[in-house]
Amino acid sequence: MHAYEGTYVSGEWSPSAGERIDVTSPATGEIVGCVSAATADEVGSAIEAARVALDRGPWATSTPTDRAAAIGRLADVIEARSKEFADLISAEMGSPRKWASFGQIGTALGVLRTYEKITADYSFEEFRASIMGGTVLVRQLPVGVVGAILPWNAPLFTAMLKIAPAMAAGCTMVLKPSPDAPLALSMLTEVIEAAGIPPGVINIVSGDVATGEALVAHPGVDKVSFTGSTAAGQRIGAVCAADVRRYGLELGGKSAALVLDDIELDAKTIGGLVTGVMANNGQVCAAQTRILVPQSRYDEVVDALGSAVAELTVGNPADRTTDVGPVINRTARDRIEGYVQRAAAEGARVVVGGVRPEGLDSGWYVSPTVVADVDNQMAIARDELFGPVAVVIAYSDEDDAVAIANDSEYGLAGAVWSSNRDRAARVAARMRVGSVSINSAAPLDFGSPFGGFKKSGIGREGGPEGIASYLESQSIIG
Repeated sequence: MHAYEGTYVSGEWSPSAGERIDVTSPATGEIVGCVSAATADEVGSAIEAARVALDRGPWATSTPTDRAAAIGRLADVIEARSKEFADLISAEMGSPRKWASFGQIGTALGVLRTYEKITADYSFEEFRASIMGGTVLVRQLPVGVVGAILPWNAPLFTAMLKIAPAMAAGCTMVLKPSPDAPLALSMLTEVIEAAGIPPGVINIVSGDVATGEALVAHPGVDKVSFTGSTAAGQRIGAVCAADVRRYGLELGGKSAALVLDDIELDAKTIGGLVTGVMANNGQVCAAQTRILVPQSRYDEVVDALGSAVAELTVGNPADRTTDVGPVINRTARDRIEGYVQRAAAEGARVVVGGVRPEGLDSGWYVSPTVVADVDNQMAIARDELFGPVAVVIAYSDEDDAVAIANDSEYGLAGAVWSSNRDRAARVAARMRVGSVSINSAAPLDFGSPFGGFKKSGIGREGGPEGIASYLESQSIIG
């Protein structure tokens, strides 16, 4: 039982007047921990602590070298406790334990190590020649206090995508974890202290929608960074825009994996396509859930995908033989099942899955599912399911494949699979998405920008571009 009741403000846990939130395992329904829902006043106190740390004390005068070292210390402590974090995230949100070590913790460490290297050499000041004579000093200043609202599917990783570049820029933060998975981020407070991060630089307030609304609406927050649903992102963007405050949104996706007609359909390719959909129980914003296949090879690919998915082990995420665990809650399970049933009623074919797994009566399990004969206009091909469901769509030629891939309100990520990497790169360049992998299920690179076109978001995380999103430019002319 992991109990983190209260708010973490200015380096200390303080009692909260908010209600207790019990955190239940999606695998068993048992309570695995609890947190407190921070009140609006408590959110305000956290923001004030972040403001004090921003304007006064050691963080206000820190150098890029200082901040790089602090990011490195965070990585060191998390790495030393990586098993604890992987176990806890697996318990609270159902990530398969054998995947969590890399997919949850390794990715978080990758982000921190990347920013540890980037920060010390980042150009925060630059002299330019003025066209009017003299020089201009262009300074990059921290945007200020950042309010970060985090999702439940990869809590530590998504937190580091915000914490590391914000720290690099010299900002201070108030983090709000998801009420479905707040425990690992509450345990992060122990890492913050062990790493010697000054009080007030990172503050944590747990809670539900009301807590998030209080954080977003507070005028003391200079920028909101949000990862989550497109609907919630639209509301956050509207609130910030009304006050002319900065915001960044990493939102939903319905990514396409384009399988070109020259692909060698070996175990590596099929394994990559399956991983692109099923990793983290299908609960990845950049999951490659639309698999586009040439008509000439359609049956071959569908059969291979169906056979591979049928072999996946579904079960308790704590068991290291498990490939696919539960989805986050009953609502998610019922919603996913509804989409599969609707697709079948519309003429699609359920190749494998589509029923609840046997012998798993406790928890919110969905059988890994492949749905074929899908038209790109069906709801199952247009809406983000956030579960272990792949849809396979036929295309006629390369132009048709690109058109189908781009025919989505989302534009987060994608993939191209081909035996010819030059051809794959040409096709990838035609996709209207933030990142495209070639012959891989990996949706991002730690040192490069990640984010989406269209309704997949605004702004970028990762790489130097991630630091830039937490900076404001100032010109001193003379």
